Parts: sequence; C-alpha cells; structure tokens
Amino acid sequence: MIQRFLDSLARLPFRRALPAAFLLGLVSALALPPVHAVPVLLLGFPGLVALAAAARDGKRAAWIGFAWGWGHHLAGVYWVTYAILTDAAHFWWLVPFAAPALAVPLALFCVPPALAARALPPGWPRILGFAGAWVAMEMLRGVAFTGFPWNLIGTVWAFAALPVQGAALIGVHGLSLVTVLLACLPLLGSRRALAGGVLVLAGFAGFGAWRLSQPDPPAQPVQLVLVQGNVAQDLKWRADQRMPIFRRYLDLTAEAARHAAAEAPGSRIAVIWPETASPFLLAQDPEARRLVAEALPPGAELIAGTVRAEWGPDSVLRRVYNSLVVLDDRGEVLGVYDKAHLVPFGEYMPLSGLIPIRMVVGGMDFSAGPGLVALAPPGLPPFGGLICYEVIFPGAVTPSPRPDWLVNITNDAWFGDSAGPWQHLAAARLRAAEEGLPLARAAQTGISAVFDARGRRLALLPIGATGTLTVGLPGAGPPTPFAQLGLWIPGALVAATLALALLGWRRVASRAAGQRARRV
Repeated sequence: MIQRFLDSLARLPFRRALPAAFLLGLVSALALPPVHAVPVLLLGFPGLVALAAAARDGKRAAWIGFAWGWGHHLAGVYWVTYAILTDAAHFWWLVPFAAPALAVPLALFCVPPALAARALPPGWPRILGFAGAWVAMEMLRGVAFTGFPWNLIGTVWAFAALPVQGAALIGVHGLSLVTVLLACLPLLGSRRALAGGVLVLAGFAGFGAWRLSQPDPPAQPVQLVLVQGNVAQDLKWRADQRMPIFRRYLDLTAEAARHAAAEAPGSRIAVIWPETASPFLLAQDPEARRLVAEALPPGAELIAGTVRAEWGPDSVLRRVYNSLVVLDDRGEVLGVYDKAHLVPFGEYMPLSGLIPIRMVVGGMDFSAGPGLVALAPPGLPPFGGLICYEVIFPGAVTPSPRPDWLVNITNDAWFGDSAGPWQHLAAARLRAAEEGLPLARAAQTGISAVFDARGRRLALLPIGATGTLTVGLPGAGPPTPFAQLGLWIPGALVAATLALALLGWRRVASRAAGQRARRV
C-alpha cells in the first residue's frame, strides 16, 4: 500500500507535487510533541524523498523540499502566534504572519536533503544521503544565526523514558538519524529491510529497558519545592499586580517548604521559582529579599528567576539581565547566573536600528551573560542553571566543572495552552537523558516537572495549574558517552552515513559505466 502511494506521488506533475509536499510536511508534524504519532513519518519522509527524486531538475527538487519543510514547521511552531496575542493591541497585524514567517527560514534547512534525494541513485545510497543531509542540517540549525534546534526529529521519542535512552549514547541528533533511516525503509520495498528496521527498534528498546533497570544513583539529601504561580503574561508586569503576584509566590513557598521540612527532617530545602517570577529586582531589592527570608524555613534556599539591573556611576541604567539568583533563609544572595543565550526578537532585537519595529518588552534589550556556570551555594549540590530555551541546545547545557543537577526555569506563559510548552518539556527530558543528570524545571504557567538522570519523569504540574511540587532530588549518574564527547558522536555518525551514501553512488555509477562499456 505504501509503495503504491509513493509511486503515485512520483507521477504527480510539479504543480501538484508542491501542495502534496506541503501536506506531507503538515501531517509529519503530528509525530512531534505532544501528539507523538511517530508512524506518520513512514509516509512523510518517504513521500518527500519520492517527490524530490522524481523532480525534473534540482530547482524543482529544492522547491519540493521547501514546501515540505514549510508545512512541517508551520504546524510545529504555530504556537508563536500566542506570544503575539499577549500584546495584540500593538502587534495584531503580525498574527497572520508570525508562524508562516518563522517557518520560512526553518524550511530552508529541508532543501539540501531534498537535493540529496534527487542527486543520489535509488536504494541505500539515496536513503543514506537523505538521512545524513537531514541531520547535518539539524545540527547546522542549532548554531546558525545563534541557533534554533527546536523540534528536532529525535524529539518524537520523548513521550516516555524508555525510547530516549539511546540519547545517552548518540544524543538527540543520533536519534534523529536513526529515525529518518527507519522511516525511509518503505522506499526499498523489501520485507527484509522492514524486518531489519523492526530489529533495530527492538535493539533500542532492549537497551532502554536495560539502562532503566540499572541501580539508581544514590539520592541527594535535598527536597525540591517547585512553585508554579500560574501568572498570565498580560498581567505579569502590570504595576497594580506586582505585589499580589509576589505574595502568591511567597504564600505558596511558605506552605510547601514548611511541609517539605516536616516530612524530610534533616534534608536541605531548595525552592525553585520560574523565569522572571519575581516582579521586583530580587538581587537588588532588600525589602523583597526580606519577604523571601520570612517565607523560607531555616536552612532553605530559594532559586528564583528575576530581572537584574546594572547602573552606571551617574545612576543611569546601563544593562538589564534575565537572571537566576540564589537566596538563603536570611535573604542573602549566594549566587547569580545571567542568561547567556538570548532569544532574538524576544529578549533583544537583532540588527538593532535596522528593523523599524520593536518586539522586546521594555525600553532596552537584555544583555547576555558570560556563559554557563556551575553554582554551588553552601548546603546544596552544585547545579547548572538554564533559563528558558537554553535547555533546547544538545551538548551545550552543562557547565564545567560538571554539576550534580540541572535547573531549568522558564516562562512559557507566552505560548498559552498550546503545543509549545510540551515541545519545550520534551527537550528538557532529552537533556537529562543525554547528560545523565537530574533536571528540575519550574515554569510560570506550566509545565513544571522533575526528571531523574535517565529522563524518567518523577513529578509534573500541568499547564494552567497553580501549585507546588515537592520531590527528593535524584542522584547524578556517571557522565554518559554523549556527556563526554557531545556533538562529536552524532557528527561522526552523520559523516559516516554520508560517506557510505557517496560510496554507494560511486559503485552504482561504476556498475552502470561497465554495463555501457559491455554493450559497446
């Protein structure tokens, strides 16, 4: 049935192949979080290869790749429209354009794989070349123009802990490579190839089951209290809401931390607030810190998201940072991390002065911090802070020296009750599995969660819930192969895949040349 479908796609004229590619891209997005309909990739990727391979020339193959990618990413990032609607009075005119415009540069990364599919002969050379080119473009997308490795194909497996265990060996990019290769097996039209694909899946499942069955690292003597204030984005910075919002976080903290201290006597208490949870400049506001100290039980620490400011000697505001600060039970600042990887258009305007509109909230851009740091406040195991989408970058989330756990604070209120927060959560789970480190995630309106060092979800607060999570801090695992070598592993796999594709192409070309010589 799939083969007949692919043959019918290959016969389509170009004017019909373009919308077919767009629709296949749209459907393939159902494999992404939160739907995780992974089998649709058995149609989406082979369909793209069939359409591109049948194109009359490279230009048409490129357009087919772009159309597929535009549909795929349009469905994958539709939620950016929610961010526009938080200030609809000013940016209403962007609503029809936001998601389609963001999908355009992302779709460009789908062009080289389509060109590879057309250039290489059918069979394994074509499949290997397409898969290698796809993952090479995913890796490039993670660094080009500050990087946006969102919705990598490997994230389709992040619906549970078992299927993501392979990320500890090969990272999410390696999972992407395996996924694309398996999805393209119908192109071979061979039952033996499909049986081999089933065996590969069984092997990954077996490895996952084995890894999850291993003894857990010893738990750390810390009780985590994640606070989810559920503050709507349109209320967050209103002057009349600052104290009520702050009081909400203080009240939730006081009650949950008191219960945690009573249930686990002798354990340290680490309270975690989301990104910019404090409506005040927490590191520089003595009164706000005094109120925090009153809410914390003895010996507890608060890890909180806040804006941090720097003034010059003339009392003029010089810089503002999106920061994470650590306070003790006396309100003293024990550590600060300033976000280093800022969001273009959300936290700063690229090409400042050349774009006639400003979408950054406030009067000035955020400044970037110097980079990832391991914070080690007294009484807590050292941790690495990750603010918002810093958690989506594989191989770039762990500072040196290696910490014992990761903290991801975020404000996903921008994206409402959409797929965006679930996609963000999937990336966080993969980072825990890749690095072998537990990860605590506090989100403004959800989804807050705690993952252990193998990516198992221990607790979760859903979108739109106001409340707290209390869970013991899991132990850190030993550095995984990916934690030690990072992107070198998937990079080497991609290079080997492309080399095999070129070798197969040369063999096919040599065989064809020999046949022509014999006929002569």
